[in-house]
Amino acid sequence: MGIISWLIFGALAGWAASVIADSKRQGCLFNVLVGVVGAFLGGFLMQAITGESFNFAFNLRSFVVAILGAIVLLVVTGAVRKR
Repeated sequence: MGIISWLIFGALAGWAASVIADSKRQGCLFNVLVGVVGAFLGGFLMQAITGESFNFAFNLRSFVVAILGAIVLLVVTGAVRKR
């Protein structure tokens, strides 16, 4: 995927994760950052759990994994921020 595709994918995944995990409104840049980092985190966790390599592409499985990774990232950053 190209960099523009990653940004769009990250923005969508970050937005969806912020809607699911957090009621506060976040900025667009924060959503993109959380979505992209969450996609990597979700892919890493998926690979660790299943043992199979994970290929990021524009499909439903990748989107769900990216959202789950972004939710985990939001929960961790929210816990750190509250301290």
